[in-house]
Amino acid sequence: MAQFVDWDLAAATAGALGKSGPRVSYEEATEVVADLRRLTDEAAGHVAEYTGLRSLVAHPPVRIVDRRDWAAVNIAGLSEVITPLVNRLSGDKQPGALTDAVGSRLTGVQAGTVLAYLSGRVLGQYEVFSADPGQLLLVAPNIVEVERKLQADPRDFRLWVCLHEVTHRTQFTAVPWMRGHFFGEVQAFVDASQAGGDNLLDRVRRGVATLSDTVRNPDSRASVLDIVQTPGQRAVLDRLTALMTLLEGHAEFVMDGVGPEVIPSVGQIRAKFNRRREAGNPIEKAIRKLLGIDVKMRQYAEGRKFVHGVVDRVGMAGFNKIFSSPLTLPRLDELGDPGAWVARVHGPVGPVSAAG
Repeated sequence: MAQFVDWDLAAATAGALGKSGPRVSYEEATEVVADLRRLTDEAAGHVAEYTGLRSLVAHPPVRIVDRRDWAAVNIAGLSEVITPLVNRLSGDKQPGALTDAVGSRLTGVQAGTVLAYLSGRVLGQYEVFSADPGQLLLVAPNIVEVERKLQADPRDFRLWVCLHEVTHRTQFTAVPWMRGHFFGEVQAFVDASQAGGDNLLDRVRRGVATLSDTVRNPDSRASVLDIVQTPGQRAVLDRLTALMTLLEGHAEFVMDGVGPEVIPSVGQIRAKFNRRREAGNPIEKAIRKLLGIDVKMRQYAEGRKFVHGVVDRVGMAGFNKIFSSPLTLPRLDELGDPGAWVARVHGPVGPVSAAG
């Protein structure tokens, strides 16, 4: 059976290259973990009340992780998804011992390097690959580090982060088809590659190398679009871009809607955080550059503007129709024109209050 990535080496590389966290005492660390667990539960109540979305499936409690654990969870999740796809593409045939060993180890080092870098930047994540329906991760060292750099009130900043990540958990647990739909799009990407007759494994390896290069070299002009060659793959990428923009924008919208009511210093936090992001957040620059959507799509800002535009027209209950099925998700061109989505899904509508 072909091995695309040496996952053990990826984990070892991520662990070795990951940055150490900020200095905290044992008592402080214990307090941070307890605080994040409590604030996650508090955020869940706020998100449910504001959005009207209720979880339809049981979900595990939040996991408070350090940087090494975050990388390990993501490596395990990626392995669960990528390995079966690679085996399908290769027909379970070995490419040759030397080729397999060299290629998988190289890709393992590259993947581990990228995850080590990101592990020092990510505040939280709803990770959907390694478990059904997914698991909520909060990276305690990064949250503490950023709140210190912003000189933010710890309780306010932590609740602000929890609102965002709990909204992502709600999106997947209140919409039970979401995870399967996302995986289906990944499979569609593979199928589109096969239809084009190209060697996807080679191009995905180049894609990992491209991401690794982008992370190391901020001036890199590389884009994943350079390795996406078939019209079918571009169509899938457009759908995935639209989906991720919706989910991120929805989380931002909820943060901004709930925040003023429950976080006294939310205005200061948002202003400082936006300045930090605009000053050159490496994650945002790397991902936007890698996907080739830096100019035409700002996932947070564009997504938030889209959600705001829909809620203004049809209220929150009307917006939630977006989660009825994959057919009601916004198309890429509708993200800049919320009225077009409303017309397609709702038909002609009159003025509606935001409360729906």
